[in-house]
Amino acid sequence: MSRTAHYRLVPVSDRVHLVDGGSVNWVLVSEGDSLTLIDGGYPGHADAVEASIREIGRRPEDVAAVLVTHAHVDHIGSLDRFAARYGTPVHTGTTEADHAHRDFLEQATPRDVASNAWRPRVLPWALHIVRAGALGEHRLDAATPFPAEGALDLPGRPVPVAAPGHTSGHTCYHLPELGVLVSGDALVTGHPLTSFDGPQPLVSMFHHDRARMTRSWESLAPLEADTLLPGHGPVWRGSPREAVEQARANSSRVW
Repeated sequence: MSRTAHYRLVPVSDRVHLVDGGSVNWVLVSEGDSLTLIDGGYPGHADAVEASIREIGRRPEDVAAVLVTHAHVDHIGSLDRFAARYGTPVHTGTTEADHAHRDFLEQATPRDVASNAWRPRVLPWALHIVRAGALGEHRLDAATPFPAEGALDLPGRPVPVAAPGHTSGHTCYHLPELGVLVSGDALVTGHPLTSFDGPQPLVSMFHHDRARMTRSWESLAPLEADTLLPGHGPVWRGSPREAVEQARANSSRVW
């Protein structure tokens, strides 16, 4: 893009920021002069990702690693440029690394969107994502599997938590020292295609296996945290168990 896409920096604590890119989020976790970046928005967010890092007083070169929740275009779209420009390692689970390389693709297709175009909110959202660079093939060859099991030696000491269903290799990130769960698209708190905020699933066309995704909530519920940072929607304060309970109650409101 020739200009920086709109974004809004949302302080969560002195070390954690959610960045609202308008229709998708990414997360910055700091420790001293170093950062962990979790996800990276659409291709059109490439400049915004870098601008958000500078807004908190850091440089893109300060990112120790990028973590990917899943390899949909709205979460990895800017990261190919970022990794190439700064030589930053990019990590995700083994299955999702293959997804990022496009050995397979589990993503809503233009046909899926067209078949739901009659629904309220779909066409304005579709126009927005086209402008954000959603069309075309977007891969992330820099993605590699996590270098170790358990807590990663990165700012925030993130612990990968497998939460398959939205994609086969979807991963959430638990930051127990900071009381934060980064839930990606396994559990969100809003989306342009729904009319309410609060813990909820995404609409069905986005999930590779929605039933498996909701079963994955059982892996999230016991985690100790008091803040949920989703891939879509606002920051939510409360425990993962409370978020899962509300998401189950709200499931019938989401097509």
